[in-house]
Amino acid sequence: MTKPINRRQFIKRSTLAIAAPTILPAATLGRAGHTAPNDRVNVGVVGLGGQGTRDMQEFLRYDKSQVTALCDVDSGSTNYEQGWLRGLAPAQEDVKKYYSEQQGSSHSGAAGYEDFRELLEHKDLDAVAISTPDHWHALIAIAAANAGKDVYCQKPLARTIPEGRAMVNAVQANKVVFQCGSQRRSNVGCRMACESVRSGYIGKLERVDAILPKGHNVAGYTMGTEPMPVPESLNYDLWLGPTPYEPYTHKRCHFTFRWNLNYSGGQLTDWGAHFIDMAHWGMDTEHTGPVTIEGSGLYPPKDDLWNTAKEFDCTATYANGLTLKIASGDRIGVTFHGSEGTVTLDGKVKRHDGEKPSRKGKRVKLYRSHQQHQNFIDCCISREPTSTPVDVAHHSIAPAHLANIAMMTGEKLQWDPDKEQFTNSDEANALLQYPYRAPWVLPS
Repeated sequence: MTKPINRRQFIKRSTLAIAAPTILPAATLGRAGHTAPNDRVNVGVVGLGGQGTRDMQEFLRYDKSQVTALCDVDSGSTNYEQGWLRGLAPAQEDVKKYYSEQQGSSHSGAAGYEDFRELLEHKDLDAVAISTPDHWHALIAIAAANAGKDVYCQKPLARTIPEGRAMVNAVQANKVVFQCGSQRRSNVGCRMACESVRSGYIGKLERVDAILPKGHNVAGYTMGTEPMPVPESLNYDLWLGPTPYEPYTHKRCHFTFRWNLNYSGGQLTDWGAHFIDMAHWGMDTEHTGPVTIEGSGLYPPKDDLWNTAKEFDCTATYANGLTLKIASGDRIGVTFHGSEGTVTLDGKVKRHDGEKPSRKGKRVKLYRSHQQHQNFIDCCISREPTSTPVDVAHHSIAPAHLANIAMMTGEKLQWDPDKEQFTNSDEANALLQYPYRAPWVLPS
């Protein structure tokens, strides 16, 4: 396939796929010793760009999961990062090819949908993986939870703090399994680093630095907001969803969405989702948030298409007195500073006195996971909590959202992590959530 398919071709292909989806038991794939068919988790993937395709491939590979449905508002195009061919039709071809090779005969592939609401009605669907732009995470995850589906959602959890809270409420009310794609939770070095901190190997923890990339990752793209014709392959109105209507340009959609504040929070939320999560893990603040936040940043003009902060330097202070520095820089990573040494995410402890690290308290063992997607599927079967449940993911990304708001207002903000409201700024509270474009509504 070398060019996008048009809407008519998409509808025809989707109709055929919906009419005859195939759900394969492991035995038909000709692989001995596999999980019984009734124990396999049928997964639908929503959002099939670069990360969505990678997520789909992980669920294809794992023996206990089976990709049975796919959804994307782009039926197939090369408008993705690096000109890759991505979208619904290419993903369907990938699934068909994979399962055909595994079973040694032709396979019909996965059912295809343009609208996630139709995917949620797919027969025998157990779980939904969400790899869309950030502004769609909450609505899809909430709808999936309300439909009784387990949810794997890419980081950052949500576009705003109220969206994240609504996701927590829906997941907990429906008692579904939730996993956030914070893959460092399944990294041995990261886990050991956080265990070392919480076990006292660097003495009393005093402060933490989380250094994120700076700038905009727009290699191969030139700035400009000139309107372009909407490709026939793309349902642009559905791509925009709850965000304000803006004229179409491919520089707004797909990969570069991350640099526009309507859809994401830039490097601060993209990489912050990883590194703040690790900071919280080591700080033992996974279920709370800071009480103050302040900072400064370098923003492009508000009317620029790519208007997220290119540089930033923020400080969050927690009720226990710990401070978390969230800043952009050249050497990214997380460093835990203790009274007797430091630890970085490679798990290496460096003591100030040069002596061999030794534990100063009770040894803490944290959740062990070897692969984020497998952990999710295993928990869908066992019904145990995942390595990154929804409430943890919510608290991990909240400081990044707070930092963006602090930079926009220029104030040192007081934050109530329980009520999730600022206590000293009406202006800041007004920035917590943007108004949704009709007919979309954020559930409470």
